[in-house]
Amino acid sequence: MTDPETLSVTIVDGYVDEPAHFGVPPYVSTYPRYTAGALVDAGVPPERITYHTIDGLRDEPDRFRDVDDADLLIYLGGMTVPGNYVGGTPAEPDEVRELAWTASGTTLMGGPVKFGVGDANEGAIETERQDLDFDFVAKGDVEAAAYDLVANGLEGFGDRMRDVSEVTRWAHKGAFVVEQHPNHPDYLICELETSRGCAYRCSFCTEPLYGNPDFRPPETVVAEVDALADHGVKHFRLGRQADILAYGGDGEAPNPDALRELYEGIRTVAPDLETLHLDNMNPITIVNWPEKSREGIRIIADHNTPGDTAAFGLESADPVVQEENDLNVSATECLEAVRIVNEEGGWRPGGPDDPQEGVTGEDDPIRLPKLLPGINLVHGLKGEREETYEHNLEFLWNVYDEGLMLRRINIRQVMAFAGTEMSETGAEIANEHKKLFKSYKRQVREEIDNPMLERVAPPGTVLPDVHLEYHQDGKTFGRQLGTYPLLVAIPGEHPLEERRDVAVVDHGYRSVTGVPYPLDLNAASMDELTAVPGLGKRRAGNIVVNRPYDSVAEADLDADVDVSQFATVSSLERV
Repeated sequence: MTDPETLSVTIVDGYVDEPAHFGVPPYVSTYPRYTAGALVDAGVPPERITYHTIDGLRDEPDRFRDVDDADLLIYLGGMTVPGNYVGGTPAEPDEVRELAWTASGTTLMGGPVKFGVGDANEGAIETERQDLDFDFVAKGDVEAAAYDLVANGLEGFGDRMRDVSEVTRWAHKGAFVVEQHPNHPDYLICELETSRGCAYRCSFCTEPLYGNPDFRPPETVVAEVDALADHGVKHFRLGRQADILAYGGDGEAPNPDALRELYEGIRTVAPDLETLHLDNMNPITIVNWPEKSREGIRIIADHNTPGDTAAFGLESADPVVQEENDLNVSATECLEAVRIVNEEGGWRPGGPDDPQEGVTGEDDPIRLPKLLPGINLVHGLKGEREETYEHNLEFLWNVYDEGLMLRRINIRQVMAFAGTEMSETGAEIANEHKKLFKSYKRQVREEIDNPMLERVAPPGTVLPDVHLEYHQDGKTFGRQLGTYPLLVAIPGEHPLEERRDVAVVDHGYRSVTGVPYPLDLNAASMDELTAVPGLGKRRAGNIVVNRPYDSVAEADLDADVDVSQFATVSSLERV
């Protein structure tokens, strides 16, 4: 019998992306934290648990020694929705096999990888279940498997799901592992679980494979935030649930009291948090219980941080596709839900509709709205036809023409997994429609996304704490921490891994151009000045030649945007 106190364990995070769970950097999912907590609960000392991301292993191959030397290797990963990522690259199947081959000890694999593995993390593919040469694959919860495997002397375990009392202990005991994440502490956001499972059964989705919603009591989530804050975390997302409005209720109807207890509790134990966002919100909940939903949305918007996004799973505006795939909301219903979130959460801090009087002042800069809806559209579902694309475009135009705001539109092709109804259809329809899909997606980006982004983040909007991530084409690109953050391009090459406040000056399809905020006219570079629409090189050159200025007005700028919203002049003494 192996003594847990003598075990050395290495956890490798290959990243996860599920319908209601995200864990690609700068996010860290619940899996490594809860697994580490389960190991500690089983008797493994925290100091004998090593955590690596797959990118960390790629960057420093010497770390593979920890994989080889461990008595127990645990791999966590799996992508059940397609995506493109900036902060990290999910593990490929061959890399996961290499981990199994390198390890000298017992190997355990778990997470959403249990649902299947594809050739690539993209839409229009089919998947199959594989063990990737690991000794054990957790077909239930990997954290429960890790606990039982250690308790059984590494000889085996029975597949099972963990219960609320276990996850309460493990979330608290495993919080320490975030300190081993390469992004800790400044550029790390922790995904928080409020529930798993879903009350609905859409044909393609893996979330119902977790069963009906099982909610964690507010005090347990709050205690987890408290523990993570003690380990230096300041950024949080309530993303591990199918519908935040249904939290603490019967699985479908809203429970505003539970939401209030959750959000107030988080703000109490982490008063200095810098990000508090969410992910999923079911539009059918808003339509069926509009007044309770309005109350819940107001609670969220009062406690969150700006730029928050409630992802709506419309999936398709085509009634034929909706019926054949058991989708639960119509285009008309979803449009009403978009209206309600805009009305209750679409205000800007310091703006004319800000209900929090006295919190901000008249001179405060324009900020992103507190809470806006996002729209998820999936293609390749059963019943899809050419008219499906027309229905989707009509819905998006209706939203835009009403003057409403969407924070983002996520368009993807389906991934087919065993256990879902789409496993029978597979990727056949998605592959047949690939050409149509590409042209339609381009049309949405050009005709909807670009003007919508200007509505959400008009020129002069200030984005605080943009983390600078990479250089490209003479620009520096960065993002804020949060749900679906805007990609920001800043003229010039600035030091990476720093944080800058940025003012938006121009818009792409899904990104913005920004300049340092405030933009000092007495010190700004030519690149920064020419990025301001309407200035051009000649006017920017004149600004540089005629410096210094006593005021912004003295510069006599004739730009296409109101530069006074985000410009300043440094003192003559400083110049």
